[in-house]
Amino acid sequence: MPPGSDVDPHDSPRALFAFELRQHRATARLSQRELARRMGYSDAMVAMVETAKRPPSERFAELCDEVLGLDGTMTRLYIATTWNKAPEYFRPWLEEEQEATGLRSWEPMLIPGLFQTEAYARLVLSAEPGTTSDEVDERVRGRMQRKAILHRHNPPLVSALVDEAVIRRPVGDTGVMWEQLSYLLEVARHPQVTIQVVPYSARAMCGLLGGFIIAERNEVPYTAYVEGQPNGRTVEDRNIIGKLMRRYDAIRAEAVPFSQSLRLIEEAVNQSDS
Repeated sequence: MPPGSDVDPHDSPRALFAFELRQHRATARLSQRELARRMGYSDAMVAMVETAKRPPSERFAELCDEVLGLDGTMTRLYIATTWNKAPEYFRPWLEEEQEATGLRSWEPMLIPGLFQTEAYARLVLSAEPGTTSDEVDERVRGRMQRKAILHRHNPPLVSALVDEAVIRRPVGDTGVMWEQLSYLLEVARHPQVTIQVVPYSARAMCGLLGGFIIAERNEVPYTAYVEGQPNGRTVEDRNIIGKLMRRYDAIRAEAVPFSQSLRLIEEAVNQSDS
């Protein structure tokens, strides 16, 4: 990394943009202040983008190209490394997910998006009426890109609760399910990931109201994504997040222990292979 930079380009799409911008600015021998002045932005804005504390806009990327003489380099990078191809309602959450140091999720219907294989994700995303093949391709790529946070040098601590129906419900043929459940078992052994299964016998009826993910920063819950129809939403209201935390705790109280959850997933893998 260049001197004075503590941004790891492997951390997130935002970090990669920040890293490349700093490199190109240094090559052009411009200070942050000079770049900001020529682009018509504040010094603080350029500094926040370069330290990955704020995402760039497409216009910001275009002006970087114009001022630095890059012939579209930063604009192409923006398109490739940001979530502008994701559904608009989901983009705020994708940004928050990248910044989280902890994630707590509950999923009553499907394998969580962070843990999906490409084949499984493609079947799920293509089931939405009116979705074109190009849109499916873009969204599958975006979903696979999200998983990078599990492999960076400082991955978030992920605690995922899944209903037993999630590992029993077939999506696609047996090959798709075997691959998906085998991958879920692999992810469950990640040192930063805990997956617990909520059995059919559980009495956590509040969990049937829908799935959600809570993002934490330094162990403090600060935002959440709540699934809904036709679209989910990102929420920052502390009262809502508090209710979701209590609901999460109630559901987790009904989940089987981690080791037993692994056995249930292994059982599902074997059944899908039979």
